[in-house]
Amino acid sequence: MARPARKATSPTKPLLKPPVRIGTLDAAAIIGELRQLHEDAEDPDIGRMAADAELFQALLYLESHATALKDAQAQRTASVQRVRLWEYIREQADLHQARAIEQARASGVEWADLVSALAVNAPNAAYNKAKRLKAAALTDASHEGRHVRRTPEAVQEVERQVATRAAAERRAERQAARRHTLLAPVARRLIECRAGLDEDEDITFWLDQIAAVLPDCQTSTQLVSLETYVKAVVREVRHRERAKGKMAATADARSAVEAAAELVTS
Repeated sequence: MARPARKATSPTKPLLKPPVRIGTLDAAAIIGELRQLHEDAEDPDIGRMAADAELFQALLYLESHATALKDAQAQRTASVQRVRLWEYIREQADLHQARAIEQARASGVEWADLVSALAVNAPNAAYNKAKRLKAAALTDASHEGRHVRRTPEAVQEVERQVATRAAAERRAERQAARRHTLLAPVARRLIECRAGLDEDEDITFWLDQIAAVLPDCQTSTQLVSLETYVKAVVREVRHRERAKGKMAATADARSAVEAAAELVTS
């Protein structure tokens, strides 16, 4: 019986399981520990080892002087840590090379000029390799907790999604700014007219909240809070009017409440 044909994976589909990565690592501290192993082993050349922060050169020294470690456990520990650090360098290289390519392109470098630098044979190959490297940068940013497939199509799809979200956020910020230009004067007027309101404990509380957030209302979160407080004042004033059968004490206060009610219910 013939085996069913395996469905091809869409080039834009992220992997279902993120790969295991080294991620953040205190490389200098690990190099320091390996240096100590060599000092304990009385490595005669340890003074020639690069500084802890010079990761690449330090690893080259440790590789060339691995036989200086005579203790078997020390050899195993050092070799595993060297493997870990080389993997860390590999991950970081992808990330930083992707950033270098972005900066090169932003400064006007053509794909043809990157052919030799990326060790490929044609401009389109340079483009494709750059997109595969960009996947490492997108993975490093933990895009929605998923790993981005190393295909140009997958990277382009994620970049499109990122751009779409960024555009939506900018639209929301513009809408919030327009909303603020309408809401702030209404909220300020409620505070100015609070003496004309028939205040109780609840109305006083919400007016105090408005007074606290209004002077520095800039972020979308603060704007949402301000609108919530204005709605609460309108709600409590209306409740008190129904309970006592009378409206706010002054015409200015009644007008301020009506303006607030019209805005927050629109």
